[in-house]
Amino acid sequence: MTYALIAFGYNLTFATSKTINFSLGNVLMLGGVVGFSLYVDIHTGLLLGRSFLIPVIGVLIAGLLAGAAVHKFAVEPSLKLKSEYTWVLATLAMGIIIKNSVEQIWSTGDFRFPSPLGDSPIRIAGLGIYAQEILLILVTILIVFTVEIFKRKSIYGKAIQAVSLDKDTASLMGIPQQSVIRVSFMLSAAIAAIAGLLVAPLSFVSASMGTVLGIKAYAVSIIGGLESGVGLLVGGLILGLCESLTAGYISTGYKEMPGFLILILVILLKPNGLFGKRVIQKV
Repeated sequence: MTYALIAFGYNLTFATSKTINFSLGNVLMLGGVVGFSLYVDIHTGLLLGRSFLIPVIGVLIAGLLAGAAVHKFAVEPSLKLKSEYTWVLATLAMGIIIKNSVEQIWSTGDFRFPSPLGDSPIRIAGLGIYAQEILLILVTILIVFTVEIFKRKSIYGKAIQAVSLDKDTASLMGIPQQSVIRVSFMLSAAIAAIAGLLVAPLSFVSASMGTVLGIKAYAVSIIGGLESGVGLLVGGLILGLCESLTAGYISTGYKEMPGFLILILVILLKPNGLFGKRVIQKV
């Protein structure tokens, strides 16, 4: 579900600008770091005694600002150049800047983030699952389906779809193209930051926590279909289950292999993803 949530951020920016925000992995890390700093004392590891709503609000603000910065300083100049590759390097560079800034200002260490729901597993028929894991699943499903409904039912959501279909025609019809693209980047970064806050109690908070997650989320977007919200959920489940089952029944050293073998097969047999649609364009 963590992979799916980041991949959904890729989906939002690709829909409006046909670009992918490759800094989202480090934006996820930023969400974890900001949430930790507002909830836990970094020196003692003890809770600051604040409501968990405070780190949630702080993480949302950090995500929105990060998304606006990536669009302003990386994507918008690249789109003006009409280059097919500049935005890739620019968003990767923004991710590196975020990571290095956190290392210099915050820390390079790993820190434990206590879950607000407790750290004791819930036992169901002999199986253990943490309440934080259940929360992550529920929030991911809620975000994906809420944004999908927003895109289909609201005026602004329809504007996003219009820009996705044809930016120039949308502009001629009075839709502020740049504003729509900017909002999509802010929304995708906010979702990634929330993902960081949700996954932080299940792992250690560090400046490098988002790098691998961002790469795997991109694999998920290819497997499920970059333009399909449901496909991203399915792709996240496929990759995550492949890793877990391989680690549990074969070896943790091979857990990355099956998921990426599936990725290669999907690229060869169904390049648009399992739930992607083939698009025919007149040229």
